[in-house]
Amino acid sequence: MVTLIFRAKMRPGKEDEALERLRTMAGTVEAQEPGALAYLFHRSQQDPSEVVLFEIYADDNALQAHGQTPHMGELRATFGELFDTATVKVERLERVAGFAREG
Repeated sequence: MVTLIFRAKMRPGKEDEALERLRTMAGTVEAQEPGALAYLFHRSQQDPSEVVLFEIYADDNALQAHGQTPHMGELRATFGELFDTATVKVERLERVAGFAREG
């Protein structure tokens, strides 16, 4: 499994558009990418301009396939308009314990 944490700050005045784009992206990933096991966007309570994405992929192939999808290409094309690219942080994690429940 591959787990990533992605962080970026929305540009001022673009929050509604950015959040709608992320909601659309999450729905598309869920519908079209069976190798994406979790794809969860959150908004920071400490800094509401920051969004945090928690991603889990079945393996590296699923992660690479995600990066090559048309919907990822569309998001990349508009990303700089909606988000401050200087704030992007991506961290790859190693799972050591735990579980997830539907709730």
